[in-house]
Amino acid sequence: MLHAVIMAGGIGARFWPLSRRRKPKQLLDLLGEGTLLDQTLQRIAPLIPPERRWIVTNQEQMEMIRDSASAPEVSVILEPMGRNTAPAIGLAAVHLLRYDPDAVMLVLPADHRIQNNDAFRQCLQAAADLVADSDTLVTIGIEPTRPETGYGYIQIDRLAKPLAENIYRVKTFAEKPNLEVARRFFESGEFVWNSGIFVWRADVIMQQISDHLPQWYSGLQEIAVALGTPSEDAVTRRIFSALKGISIDYGVMEHATRVAVVRGTFQWSDVGSWDEVWRLVAQDENGNALRGNAQVVEGRNNLILAGDKLIAVVGMNDLIVVDSGDALLICPREGSQQVRALVDKLEKEGLDPYL
Repeated sequence: MLHAVIMAGGIGARFWPLSRRRKPKQLLDLLGEGTLLDQTLQRIAPLIPPERRWIVTNQEQMEMIRDSASAPEVSVILEPMGRNTAPAIGLAAVHLLRYDPDAVMLVLPADHRIQNNDAFRQCLQAAADLVADSDTLVTIGIEPTRPETGYGYIQIDRLAKPLAENIYRVKTFAEKPNLEVARRFFESGEFVWNSGIFVWRADVIMQQISDHLPQWYSGLQEIAVALGTPSEDAVTRRIFSALKGISIDYGVMEHATRVAVVRGTFQWSDVGSWDEVWRLVAQDENGNALRGNAQVVEGRNNLILAGDKLIAVVGMNDLIVVDSGDALLICPREGSQQVRALVDKLEKEGLDPYL
């Protein structure tokens, strides 16, 4: 049985000042197409009914997600605190195995933009068919369209026989590269972008966590025993408080021996920065992407998201301006990845009303 596990616990710090703790990135309509979470739910609807959709999030965001999600009957799994993707996925697997010992998990971030949904679902179905009777871990790779430094990469093992049509063994994972390395990856034709979308059996990922993250496995087994009892919340909080966070890529995927990648045949973006939003939204003849009460004179390639008050830009290029009412962000497009550092600074200085 196919189950969708949607990871929706982050705040999307790079999208400050619109993304806040109480209104995170996945609940924003950044592209004028509806919230990213609702798009994710609608995208998988033909594959997976609501009773087999699970959203992993935190207490602070739970009610907002329930109120906004296009399928309010989805199940919510609460993380007591953020511990990165490996613990979140492990926690979801524990819940799924209690519900369905044969569960196949489709793990999806809540905040991606995907075009050509039919092709996307075909990739997921092909991966699910492969893992249903095997212990292979499958990830979805995206055909690169440019040398990109903001994404991780996956190298395809071209010497190994494909496992199925368009599904290949993984040779190695690579972290986000510098521009020179990204160009080499792009030109080689051997690398795809790491989408962070995974498909595997729930029991197989638990075995992999046991092999490579034994402390987390022991903790998750304690949580499994406590599920449905009065101590469930307390046990889950104790385990998450005691152990360090780690991503599923570092913790499991880079060490597992049976890993495959489906070469994605659809357009994809993780919508990871304001610069990426500029790439994705409609632009005028000068490359300016404007929303709200905004005007540009003698300027090119700007992203301006305005509120009620007029924002006017004169003689400036490649600028990001975002007005949230109580805060205004101004930065060069090439510096949009540094917005996270700004949010960290606000947090250190105790400016909680702006977080």
